[in-house]
Amino acid sequence: MPFLSLKPITGISPQSAADVADTVQIMLARLRSGREEAARDYARRLDGSDAAIEVPPGALASAHRRLDPALVEAIAYAHANIRAFALAQRASVSEFETELRPGLVAGQRLIPVGCAGAYVPGGRYAHIASALMTVTTARAAGVAQVVAVTPPGRDGPPPAVLHALHVAGADRVLALGGVQGIAAMALGLFGLPEADILVGPGNAYVAEAKRQLFGPVGIDMVAGPTDVMILADATADPALIAADLVAQAEHGPTSPVWLVSDHRPLAESVLRLVPQAVAALPEPNRTAAATAWEALGEVILVDSREEMAQAADRAAPEHLHVMARDPVWWRGRLGAYGSLFLGAETSVAFGDKAAGPNHVLPTGRAARHTGGLSVHKFLKTVTWQRASGPALPDLARATAVISRAEGMEGHARSADLRVPGPCRNRALLS
Repeated sequence: MPFLSLKPITGISPQSAADVADTVQIMLARLRSGREEAARDYARRLDGSDAAIEVPPGALASAHRRLDPALVEAIAYAHANIRAFALAQRASVSEFETELRPGLVAGQRLIPVGCAGAYVPGGRYAHIASALMTVTTARAAGVAQVVAVTPPGRDGPPPAVLHALHVAGADRVLALGGVQGIAAMALGLFGLPEADILVGPGNAYVAEAKRQLFGPVGIDMVAGPTDVMILADATADPALIAADLVAQAEHGPTSPVWLVSDHRPLAESVLRLVPQAVAALPEPNRTAAATAWEALGEVILVDSREEMAQAADRAAPEHLHVMARDPVWWRGRLGAYGSLFLGAETSVAFGDKAAGPNHVLPTGRAARHTGGLSVHKFLKTVTWQRASGPALPDLARATAVISRAEGMEGHARSADLRVPGPCRNRALLS
């Protein structure tokens, strides 16, 4: 079996990454001290915008009037799916209490964060789906306040993004991008509540800002360039595979795309068809996809479906698409991916835009240890306990023994004091 050599997919060189980190550190320091004025200055210099920072509620509510009715309908369809899936996720976890022993009761509570901040990227594309995925999911989790920022562009944020934020349920929206947008939510600038968690994709500067702010503020993940891996056997259609690889590659020149197959004729057909599919795209999509395919595209031949699965588990891709026989086997066997797409009909594009499961997913092999954005990211799973009566002698004895073995006499005496009888009065004196 050929060795699967994963190329670095951070999207920037180590030196560039260090430069980004230094730049973000300086910007955050200035934003902490200069607050709103610093954010306005960055908006003028980096976003080229001198417009009002906050998007008025009326502009959110009326944004649909500037859209094609078909797009309004499509946004409503996607929102309904995303909300239904997020609500089902919320229903899959519950609070409970259990009596571990007579007199020892413990339980679990699920508490939504107080405020979530959603970043909706700008740039080459209007990220309508990101607005829906982030804000809708926070709302389904029960978050009381959801705020969002999105770059202003030359003429303000795209109306479709504003409408999506309105439909999803954002309380307030700032036309502010990049590090200054992230800082506005984290630091509570422009009258926003300080966000308890920051979510949503962005460029390298946005990801680094989230990373540096993490600790007092939660984040969904530190995301890098998007990627896709397709697993395909002899039953797959090479034209569909080529189209799907190109669809992901159009995100940009740092987006890896992989095909893993045990069928050489299929692999060779895909290699012929991808350049044709790239050439058929309009600009600037064509250049972005061509660069990604030439720099980061890989077609990997293996001998069996088990070796295909092993390759996928090593890569831990963000999107894993199976176009092969026996989807039940694949669903049970595969274990490292952001989101799994089963069957030739199940395009990754569906998941990116409208199917329902969240599209904010782990990249850069982070799927080895985490899943994507979900209602669980907005919920604090906390525990409680109550001890009394018959539980006290054994519980206190075990606690004291372990504490003394660890050398923590204060803990041991705190436990001794809970035991009824003469030792309770002597615990602090002995």
